[in-house]
Amino acid sequence: MTRVVSIYLPDLPTDRIRRADPSIPPEQAIAVIARSGSKRWVSAADAAARKAGVHVGMPAAKAQALFRGLMLVDADPAMDAAALERITLWALTLYSPIVAVDGIDGIVMDTEGADHLQGGELAMVTKIANQFLAKKLTARVAIADSWGAAHACARAISRETVIVPSGETVPAVEKLPISLLRLPGKVVGDLRTLGFQTIGELANTPRAPLTLRFGPEIGRRLDQMFGRLPEPIDPIRTAELIEVSRAFADPIGAAETIDKYVGRLVVQLIEELQRLGLGVRRADLIVEKVDGTRQAIRAGTVKPVRDVAWLTKLFRDRTEKIEPGFGIEKLTLVAVMAEPLEERQKSSPLVEEEVKDVTPLIDIYGNRGQRVYRVAPVASDVPERSVQRISPAADPVEVTWVSHWRRPVRLLARPELIEAIALLPDRPPVSITWRGKRRKVKRADGPERIFGEWWQRDAEMEAVRDYFVIEDEAGERLWVFRSGDGIDPDTGSHRWFCHGIFA
Repeated sequence: MTRVVSIYLPDLPTDRIRRADPSIPPEQAIAVIARSGSKRWVSAADAAARKAGVHVGMPAAKAQALFRGLMLVDADPAMDAAALERITLWALTLYSPIVAVDGIDGIVMDTEGADHLQGGELAMVTKIANQFLAKKLTARVAIADSWGAAHACARAISRETVIVPSGETVPAVEKLPISLLRLPGKVVGDLRTLGFQTIGELANTPRAPLTLRFGPEIGRRLDQMFGRLPEPIDPIRTAELIEVSRAFADPIGAAETIDKYVGRLVVQLIEELQRLGLGVRRADLIVEKVDGTRQAIRAGTVKPVRDVAWLTKLFRDRTEKIEPGFGIEKLTLVAVMAEPLEERQKSSPLVEEEVKDVTPLIDIYGNRGQRVYRVAPVASDVPERSVQRISPAADPVEVTWVSHWRRPVRLLARPELIEAIALLPDRPPVSITWRGKRRKVKRADGPERIFGEWWQRDAEMEAVRDYFVIEDEAGERLWVFRSGDGIDPDTGSHRWFCHGIFA
């Protein structure tokens, strides 16, 4: 069943201003001022300004008098629209093949066939919210069965993420205000004059009198919200995106026919990429059906490619998920991510290559939703900061781990608290209790002192850790440390932790 994600960007104008000028202090309150003739009013305000009492619609002079340190910036709808388009294109490369701009302050996308690549709905909406936050963008993310329901929930519920369970649209939206039905402002005002406040009140009213007075728009929006009427999402497209398509006078639906035309589209796309000197990293197959609905399939590669056979295989491995319904009237293949790719001389088939290319295997796992990565060293003395995940096909990293001390083969995701009996300040533990099991220490080596990185956080100015390699009675070797130097409490809590396991 189709699921739709709506991303609401309530502070898009002020976020854009901050991103354009990083010198603006985080505590600085910002209000965006719109003009109409001689009238000036607040069209957007960030969280700091709203906390001071500034709100949208307030006269600019009143806002300035209310908050002396308020920074006023003239509204620029064109810049806001361009920023929203860039953000939407960025979302297209990350989350789903079907992504579009939703009004002036949001993004909508169909996640069917893409949510498994993100680890499920909860992981996906959480990841989206976190990634927007990392880009210094305030976002609320909602997922529901329809565009209308997701749009309304993202704007009405103040949480960062909202998941409306499948089939639970009615109880989720019935108490929301009618302004979230995406109706014209005059219609909303007239409905409020008649006493309508919530979507549920409107939905439970006989349809005929409303249609007679306001036309079919109210009924259409209600049907779209409750999933009774489809609302296809028209994916964002720009001149930079390379795409090829094939329309059919007679709709197709047989699996072998779909595969045949997918193969032809791949050939056309590769020819266009070759002409431009590019290789595809991520491609989307958009399936447009007779009933107006769309379905999409995404295939990605770890490196840019122009291999017709391989790209065709990646799509044909997933075409069985296409549900043609009453028939398919158009297929579109889009190169969402393309990168420069130089021609490379292939070795002779008579000469066996010494280096085996494992990127096809990585592509297969990646298109199944598995996360494939390599671990590379980072110049840091703190163990958990000395590694980073990089692309499995990234160039070799020149940085190496510099240490004369042994390191465990498995480093725990985070140090785990243990109970230890040890003589302070620098003796190893004689016994520990880890994960509910008491272990007597037979051998130990250490301590290895590691200092905190004061340039990362002020709290690490005096912090130290004393690491020990210990071996228990069963021969299992662990990497444990004491937080602090064993004397000065300012250097750490003096609690013990397990951080790794040796082979």
